[in-house]
Order: sequence, then structure tokens, then C-alpha cells
Amino acid sequence: MSLEERINGDIKAAMLAKEREKLDALRAIKSAILLLKTEKGAGEITEELEIKTLQKLAKQRKESAETYRAQNRVDLAIEEEAQLAIITQYLPQQLSAEEITEILKQLIAENGISSIRDMGKLMGLATKKFAGQADNKLVSEIVKSLLS
Repeated sequence: MSLEERINGDIKAAMLAKEREKLDALRAIKSAILLLKTEKGAGEITEELEIKTLQKLAKQRKESAETYRAQNRVDLAIEEEAQLAIITQYLPQQLSAEEITEILKQLIAENGISSIRDMGKLMGLATKKFAGQADNKLVSEIVKSLLS
């Protein structure tokens, strides 16, 4: 079952259950998928592209919630965080910092990476390895600590 089919089914269930917050988040996901499909030159939507889109939506919600909290708009921050929780349900299980560190150590050993100058190479490998399972910002921080 594709992500779009899951979302459509969940939208129907949320409508029947009258779950407004969940419905808003699901509609945002559906809207993003529709935008991907109608984009010029867009072929078939791959699972990797779906994951990237969901990560983008999650990041937007997280940043919005932080901004609202900084401006003492707790009501709006709670709404954004609720949508974030729903969006993350459709993302693959995220790896912990310890798991990321172990995998990065393996990549460093396998590819003979020894200095911070090779950070770009390691990040390229890590981005492919962690596709959808880790935040690139966290991966970057761990890479810097391992190489310095």
C-alpha cells in the first residue's frame, strides 16, 4: 500500500471519528503528495521522495512550534506539535544517536576516512545510508565530533 493510499484511508477514518487535528495533518501530507505529482517533469513518486517530503513537513512543523513558543503563542505551538506527532507516524523509525555513531564508525573504517577534510565524503555516504532514518543535522554533528 502506497503512502497516498494510506493517507486517503486515514483521512476517511479521521473524518468519521471527527479528529480535526489529525485531519489537518493528513490533509497537509496529501497536499504535499499532490504537489509532487503535479510538479513539472515529475514521474512516478518513489518511496524515497515520499520520505523526503514527510521529513520536510515534519521539519516545518518543528520549526514553527519553536517559533511560536519563542513568541509565547503556546496555543499555536501545541497545534504544530500535534501535527508533527501525526506526520512522524508515517516516517521510518528514527535511529538513536548511539546507533548513528556506531554506523558512522563503520563507514569511517570501511572507507579509510581519517580527517575532517573527508567530511563531505562521509556525509554523502551517511546521507544514503540513513535515508529517512536520521536527521542530517544530528548526523553532521556526530560526524564532526568523530573526525575532530
